[in-house]
Amino acid sequence: MRLKLIGTGNAAGIPIYGCECLLCVKAKENVGFRRGPASALLEINEKKYLIDAGGMDIADKFSDDKLDGIFLTHFHPDHVQGLFQLRWGKGESIPVYCPPDSLGCADLYKNSGILDFNSKKKFETFRIDYLQVTPLPLIHSKVTFGYFFEFENYRIAYLTDTKGLPPKTSIFLQDKMIDLLIIDTSHSPDVVDYNHNNLTESLLIHDLLKPIRTVLTHISHDFDIWLDENKNNLPNNVVVAKDGIEVFPF
Repeated sequence: MRLKLIGTGNAAGIPIYGCECLLCVKAKENVGFRRGPASALLEINEKKYLIDAGGMDIADKFSDDKLDGIFLTHFHPDHVQGLFQLRWGKGESIPVYCPPDSLGCADLYKNSGILDFNSKKKFETFRIDYLQVTPLPLIHSKVTFGYFFEFENYRIAYLTDTKGLPPKTSIFLQDKMIDLLIIDTSHSPDVVDYNHNNLTESLLIHDLLKPIRTVLTHISHDFDIWLDENKNNLPNNVVVAKDGIEVFPF
């Protein structure tokens, strides 16, 4: 099992339009400082599964690869906008596993093309080949799932977007031995947001669940600046995500 982070930013991304701060200037000059919409690629036995599809270049990025499935956390545009082009592709249909959101996003349900939407129930584990997947409810302004992936003896929890964790999700995850936790951390410790974690809230989740490693994702512009100014303030097994890095195995 391999997990690569395709995008690690929030909806605004980095660089931000019209911003001339040092971070945005560096991001314009060096792709290593850029952040696209939060998403990931999970690979198991040559099968490829996207987790969210916010990147507008997804159809192009995977034009020579077969996508075997897509896991959607929710239907906010920065997590699904890449599907609007991908749906008009040719070939076999692509299963899209998602929360039971009757509204979806714009006309994706009505004109789904090659996308085969499959809504799932919270905590109802299902299997895809050798991969076991459990959808976990999160706290967000739209119906949102995190996903708990199990393959052989490996366990990954991918939890974005969320503000804390619902009690039942916390209880479920506390019973698991988690190798890797990917957690929404949009803000610095002093920022209050009712849809996303700040660093303090994410570290509390890290301490509660005790994964072997935690990766912070869904990073905002201002939080990225804060991180640069507050280096080396994280526990040894907590790291900040970067676009394009492979975070599992580690």
